Amino acid sequence: MRPNPISSSTPALLHFHQVRDLSVALVAPLGDADATVQSMPDASPAKWHLAHTSWFFETFVLRDNVPGYTLHDERFPFLFNSYYEAEGARHARDRRGMITRPSLEEVLAYRAYVDAAVDDAFDDLPRDARALIELGCHHEQQHQELLLTDILHLFAQNPVEPAIWPGARKMPVPMPGPVAWIEGTAEVCEIGHEGDGFAFDCESPRHAALLHPHAIADRTVTNGEWMQFIADGGYTDPRHWLADGWAWVKAEAIEAPLYWQRGEAGWTRFGLDGRRAIDPAAPVTHVSFYEADAYASWAGARLPTESEWECAAAAHDPAAGNFLDAAGPVEPRPSTGGPAFFGDVWEWTGSAYRPHPGFRAAEGAVGEYNGKFMSGQFVLRGGSCATPRGHVRASYRNFFYPHQRWQFTGVRLAKDV
Repeated sequence: MRPNPISSSTPALLHFHQVRDLSVALVAPLGDADATVQSMPDASPAKWHLAHTSWFFETFVLRDNVPGYTLHDERFPFLFNSYYEAEGARHARDRRGMITRPSLEEVLAYRAYVDAAVDDAFDDLPRDARALIELGCHHEQQHQELLLTDILHLFAQNPVEPAIWPGARKMPVPMPGPVAWIEGTAEVCEIGHEGDGFAFDCESPRHAALLHPHAIADRTVTNGEWMQFIADGGYTDPRHWLADGWAWVKAEAIEAPLYWQRGEAGWTRFGLDGRRAIDPAAPVTHVSFYEADAYASWAGARLPTESEWECAAAAHDPAAGNFLDAAGPVEPRPSTGGPAFFGDVWEWTGSAYRPHPGFRAAEGAVGEYNGKFMSGQFVLRGGSCATPRGHVRASYRNFFYPHQRWQFTGVRLAKDV
């Protein structure tokens, strides 16, 4: 709970507290041990996410813009800086699970301290500092998705596979019909962010992209279709795989999407609501770029480029679809008709995460936010069931390494015409 009420009705400050409150709600089912453990180097403890997002506001908004501001704890910058070289030394990423103290309760007190300080300072903050609050809110929304996926990965390591939240009763849903293809002709299409609304630096500048004749699927691949891929030897036939992907499949003994398990009664998956039977009509998720590319090859198609995806998605509402609205057991839902480009699963593209023509990283520490990661990763588009509603837009670029699959990642096919 915040010690003080919101000091202003300013929409930006109201949004700040809505974002901050949702993060706290997401960890409400967790005990201190749940919030401390780190399941793998790619994931972070829930407690660390809560503290790191507070460190962002404390460092770039309060410390740098509020005369006389006193840090909550002078040890916290070392513990909760992520990768900002300009901010000095920091705790190793793969050892974040060793931070048993401060406790979850102390971290929540840290959040309350920062929130109250932002309240007190807001009316006197310069314009640049208010822009950093907006950036910090979108940064925290990214961490809200990571909170859910990291908690899911952590609980999946527990042999008893506990549910974080109770799940709703599942109702049978008809399988969607065959994929319909949205044709795109050879043209020059403008992609990238434009306008006054918020966007991350990697979404700009807007520029022309040349498209060749192609078609893009009107929905993502389903679990039922993925089962056919498995049954046809998809994970055992090297013809469909990139060399790096095939080496990964063999080295990691990959046989199915992450969290899938085959039993006497058929396939099940582990989710935020525990282990349940797989819904064949729902979008497949927790697949890597390697798997997505192999499936596309098996299906006689390919992955869309990010230019093809953005040009097709631009006519659709980025706030519609299945997104995170409140704490609970989010999961992808079956398609309910009509082209859907946003929500449910992040969609792998065949495009490397590289700068748009004319990109320049911002000055200072915040310039480290995106640009320095433009190496060896692939772009994903559209948002997922764990992405806060309103966070994404057609130009939004997510990015992960090709072997990673603990996020809600899925597949939309494309083909040349």
